[in-house]
Amino acid sequence: MNAADVPPVRLFLADVDGTLVTNDKVLTDRAVEAVHRLHDAGILFAVTSGRPPRGMSMLVEPLRLSTPVAAFNGGLFVHPDMSVIEARTVPDEVVAPVVSLLASYRLDVWIYRGTEWFVHDRTGPHVDREAWTVKFAPTVVESYAGMRDVAKIVGVSDDLDAVAAAESAARDEFGDHVSAARSQPYYLDVTHPEANKGSVVAFLSRMYGIDPAQIVTIGDMPNDVLMFARSGLSIAMGNASPEVQRAARRVTTANTDEGFANAVERYVLPARARAGAGATTSGRVATTNRKGGHTDGT
Repeated sequence: MNAADVPPVRLFLADVDGTLVTNDKVLTDRAVEAVHRLHDAGILFAVTSGRPPRGMSMLVEPLRLSTPVAAFNGGLFVHPDMSVIEARTVPDEVVAPVVSLLASYRLDVWIYRGTEWFVHDRTGPHVDREAWTVKFAPTVVESYAGMRDVAKIVGVSDDLDAVAAAESAARDEFGDHVSAARSQPYYLDVTHPEANKGSVVAFLSRMYGIDPAQIVTIGDMPNDVLMFARSGLSIAMGNASPEVQRAARRVTTANTDEGFANAVERYVLPARARAGAGATTSGRVATTNRKGGHTDGT
């Protein structure tokens, strides 16, 4: 394929935990610089995560975000000032059955609703780390009965086999009524059926009038695979599982080894430069009819 046939990259969508930040939830100087270089190249940059909006607000200023922030895996889209654009909540009638199913696998259950986070046990597994990550504490409640407008239900356990089994069971039992995917090996996120990272790609594509073939995605977990399939170029982190790596078209280094910045510098900016070199005299670049995604993954 020559330069004139390369669709110009117009938007880069990144997962946050395990991808954009280190294991200590830190943005490195190189990661920040890489995002600024994307801006300078005329490439839009956006983030998506299972985190609530407040848990991503600290990224807005250093990364100079101007695009919608896709929280709860696309369950809630907000402007950089945290004002709501669109919300997609779990159907009210399935909240209680989902909670029961996760509990049957001995998973602790959390619920996110708007800006609120509810737990049964303040000392439960990963609660302290989650509070440190998202920068606010949960509200402890005895029961989730009657809870409505739920953005995300999370099953939590260090029994990783139980988390994986609960993921399969949720998909089997609730079918098209929810989206169920692991955002960490110990977290199972259950959201609205259209609240998944593939839908985030579609949302941004529509909003900006960008062909999905001109969108790059990067991530490290099974819930990132859906956005890989909807984008022109998908990049898995070096710390991703072999399953996730097989679902991507490229693999970068780990998040402990500047994997995000390396991906921008190796795969994205050079592709943008090649596409620019193939531009016509009117400044427009020809696009192909090739659909995004990678057929080798699941």
